[in-house]
Amino acid sequence: MTLEELDKKYVLHTYARDYTNFVKGIGSTLYDEKGRDYIDFASGIAVNSVGHGNEKLVNAICEQAKNIIHISNLQVIEPQAKLAQKIVELSGYDMGVFFANSGAEANEGAIKIARKYGETRFDNKRYKVITLEHSFHGRTITTVKATGQESFHTPNFSPYPAGFSYEKNIKDVYKAIDDETVAVLIELVQGEGGVQPFEKEEIQKLAAHLKEKGVLLIVDEVQTGVYRTGEFLASNLYEIEPDIITLAKGLGGGVPIGAVMTKHKDVFAPGDHGSTFGGNYLSTAAGLAVLDILSELYDNGSLHEALLYFEKKLQEIAAEYDNLFEKEVGLGLMRGLRAKSAEIQGNVLKNALEEGVIVLKAGRNTVRFLPSLTITKDEIDEGFKRFEKAISTL
Repeated sequence: MTLEELDKKYVLHTYARDYTNFVKGIGSTLYDEKGRDYIDFASGIAVNSVGHGNEKLVNAICEQAKNIIHISNLQVIEPQAKLAQKIVELSGYDMGVFFANSGAEANEGAIKIARKYGETRFDNKRYKVITLEHSFHGRTITTVKATGQESFHTPNFSPYPAGFSYEKNIKDVYKAIDDETVAVLIELVQGEGGVQPFEKEEIQKLAAHLKEKGVLLIVDEVQTGVYRTGEFLASNLYEIEPDIITLAKGLGGGVPIGAVMTKHKDVFAPGDHGSTFGGNYLSTAAGLAVLDILSELYDNGSLHEALLYFEKKLQEIAAEYDNLFEKEVGLGLMRGLRAKSAEIQGNVLKNALEEGVIVLKAGRNTVRFLPSLTITKDEIDEGFKRFEKAISTL
């Protein structure tokens, strides 16, 4: 039985899979079972933040696995406490951290914090959460409902939790707030929604307004966090101070981890929330190694150099192939090319894989680029050489 047959027979069919069988990765290069190499401009959808086979991360995982992989959260976990400290210090915010296993779980935790805040801090119950159209916040029943894309709200999984609404843009959020609104949940760069950043000034105005109204600002940094936009948090880049921030994806470098951090550190009491696996020895040891690697790259300027070089390459592609792409979009190493049609988007992805470079799709006909933050100039050059060859015949 081939791998494809095995997968189709035993794994639930929830992904439109490609059946290239990758067996090894070094840096931002992947190798399939036939030894063919591919430049990885996707990094597992922004997860492999320090690339494949990073020696420091691998050593941290192996050393931790030799000692303890997991105990329950009924005991103190040293790397968990140290990772929480590191996250808070790098963020510059006075917050507490809860660890989960994914972005969806982190967003569930954020919504629970907001709901309890709305229940206990006001005379009238506040529970409504406003999000934005084109947003994406996860695949659980609640985070699907928080996602501002109607295609996700199929009757197949209804009834959904009440209390969520979606606005077309930031301006509409102001009018939607009422005396039952507890929070506004936004991504500063909409990832699945087309790698679309919001304007810094409009976000700052919104943050100030919400603070004045006593409405919590939740920023979903599952994809934008951990230096993806050039700063540790996109919230730092936008110079705002949210009430709640969620992280996941790049934090563990490939080991599943999520985190919700909040300045309202006294909202949760013992028993209000929990996770069997969240924040265990393995995931938090990995997280510490990842942050050590990336904070050093940030401090010595290497991250900024890679960001500028990648952006320049994308802008050159957008300018030369304006028959295919409307514009280049995004921030940091979270970028996209807005294709002129869904057909062009699909053909670009197909041709790119055939030429040995991995890119992603996103909403609004966007070809998405999420390379590792440790990607080298040579890997960027080779990747774009292959990408240009893939699109030159379209």
